[in-house]
Amino acid sequence: MLRWTITFVIIAIIAGVLGFGGIAGASAGIAKICFFIFLILFVLSLFKGLVKK
Repeated sequence: MLRWTITFVIIAIIAGVLGFGGIAGASAGIAKICFFIFLILFVLSLFKGLVKK
């Protein structure tokens, strides 16, 4: 999940440098969503690991 976030951030940066504002904004939005999903899953897995012990 984090790999997808990094990929979309790189696409957003390249698109922004080349002047494609719409693509850059969409890629940044997708990267933000992927990052928050990653954080939620990470926190859930931490709690699940603590509960099992």
